[in-house]
Amino acid sequence: MYSDKFKASLQLITNNREQNAAYEPQRMSAEQKEEILNKYHPDHREDKFATLKVGKNKGDKVPAELCGMLCAHSRIKDIKIDLQNPDYDVDVLIIGSGGAGASAAIEADNAGASVLVVTKLRMGDANTMMAEGGIQAADKPDDSPAIHFIDAYGGGHFAAKRELLSKLVLQAPEAIKWLSDLGVEFDKAPDGTMITTHGGGTSRKRMHACKDYSGAEIMRTLRDEVLNRGITVVDFTAAIELILDENGAAAGAVLLNMETKELLVARAKTVILATGGAGRMHYQGFPTSNHYGATADGLVLGYRAGAKLLYADTLQYHPTGAAYPEQIYGALVTEKVRSLGAKLVNAKGEVFVHPLETRDVCAAAIIRECGERANGVDTGNGYGVWLDTPMIEKINGAGTIERRIPAMMRMFDKYGIDIRVDPILVYPTLHYQNGGLDITADGMTAVENLYAAGEVVGGIHGRNRLMGNSLLDIIVFGRSAGKNAAEKSKTVKPGRLTLDHVSAYEKELEGAGIETELVSPKLLPDYTRKVRSL
Repeated sequence: MYSDKFKASLQLITNNREQNAAYEPQRMSAEQKEEILNKYHPDHREDKFATLKVGKNKGDKVPAELCGMLCAHSRIKDIKIDLQNPDYDVDVLIIGSGGAGASAAIEADNAGASVLVVTKLRMGDANTMMAEGGIQAADKPDDSPAIHFIDAYGGGHFAAKRELLSKLVLQAPEAIKWLSDLGVEFDKAPDGTMITTHGGGTSRKRMHACKDYSGAEIMRTLRDEVLNRGITVVDFTAAIELILDENGAAAGAVLLNMETKELLVARAKTVILATGGAGRMHYQGFPTSNHYGATADGLVLGYRAGAKLLYADTLQYHPTGAAYPEQIYGALVTEKVRSLGAKLVNAKGEVFVHPLETRDVCAAAIIRECGERANGVDTGNGYGVWLDTPMIEKINGAGTIERRIPAMMRMFDKYGIDIRVDPILVYPTLHYQNGGLDITADGMTAVENLYAAGEVVGGIHGRNRLMGNSLLDIIVFGRSAGKNAAEKSKTVKPGRLTLDHVSAYEKELEGAGIETELVSPKLLPDYTRKVRSL
């Protein structure tokens, strides 16, 4: 239940609902979008970024928290490790078990490779599991991959690597079919046709969904397929350093058992980084919609080994994270809520932005409303704006919310908020790592035999991602990495295993005058409260 302090604002929302439901706010022009992003989006807060002094991206600006990890000491610094007697010896080592890692494992197994999946939490504990709204694919008569490309290219501020984005949209229809054949239960009309909806920045209805737990349904299916195939999965085990051979090619990883702290060695002919995102780094103090292990591990491992980063200075702040109640602060409120008709309304009961502007624009508009314009709602834990969910049933009829977004209804119902009757409070939440490791179209990084797939990759979406293209990219590029890494492994003969790149990086840190007590990768966030001694 909402407390009395929200009553006045809630009354304004109720009084204006009829008018707001009929009101169609204008889309912003390109100039207006650029202006609002430059002024309010967190990516443009110069004081929150730092310049890298070491590595392949020396001189580039990255979030200050990420810079700390990239310029930290290795977790195996000064530890002697026997690399010549590995605990595991496989063709393809996959680090990470979300949608990209699982897709890669299935395809590498199809190609006849011996596969090892290591994951620091449980199989499937990943941002994939938490994705809600859907997956894009241009598979309807009035749509095409070319139109999908145009939407995504513009939505990413024309910064995507064209060869990566082309691959994404061209292989999207096949990705949907592949998932459907594996058993993913997409929403369908009575005649069996897949139901599709709009997302922010899309010009066609191409969002395929499984109600509002699309990622969970996809991850369930992929996880079961991996396990049913008997692919080796080692969970609660983190990769803490990549291993190269004497020729500088990726050849395995040093692993850490998260429970016993035992160090293990995995040798492999090819390696795939599928470690996901970075929300639990809490850049700029933002809350996050991400799973517990999203701490930018793959960026650290790849960068220290010699891979390049692309667009590491850009993150996606999903415009609608839960702002109230405090127990779910930052939790994702899927964009599907807005695609079904809910509008963003300020404390005065005014619609202030088109609900399906691209995510970065919507987020910037909310930040402006809660800041400079002072039209936000004081939640007691910050500010938010209303997402008028009762509009959905006003527009689409009773029962729509329970039928189309049941997970959202359940999440708020736990706290006495019935989203069919009352609107919800939202504020931007750290959601997606737009930037990441730079790859070629076949998925390989600048390090020979080191592939990357999923959210750890940069360049697929440019500097902003449209809804539904992340669940798509983990399938398209996960499958591609698995196939290509397996094929490459047939001709690879690893040389002597070394960790020389780790000591070389330490010398580079010393040469740059960097003094730090930090070690990386971070692995898990620390939420322990620092108690001030009396």
